[in-house]
Amino acid sequence: MTVIVCSDDDMGIFFNKRRQSRDSAVTKRIVEITRGSILWLSSYSSQLFANERADNIIADDDFLSKAQNDDFCFVEGEDVSDHESKITKIVLFKWNRTYPHDMILNIDFNNFTLVQRCDFKGTSHKMITEEVWCR
Repeated sequence: MTVIVCSDDDMGIFFNKRRQSRDSAVTKRIVEITRGSILWLSSYSSQLFANERADNIIADDDFLSKAQNDDFCFVEGEDVSDHESKITKIVLFKWNRTYPHDMILNIDFNNFTLVQRCDFKGTSHKMITEEVWCR
């Protein structure tokens, strides 16, 4: 499965039971790269996609267990450590700043290789970096 996640420079992903930040350009990019595949996410994360026209999104709080090999999973406050062996690709959107956080992305990036990196202008961030990591 492919995990999609947004993080700060310290790999922080969650603070005080909520997302650190959000950006509608990232949401649109996620819809674009998952078109034609299933995009799993939590009911909390589904709020980000409420205004998007995408019939491939499935909101389920047990999505990491239900996702299949070719599926995408948008992770915000979930612990992925029990599912790391299923992860073949990571799409990482970096905010390029540091926020307060009480949860970090707990994936061992030593098991992955950076294969793509690009920067784009966000709606709430001047620059967002998209990285693609593969096993």
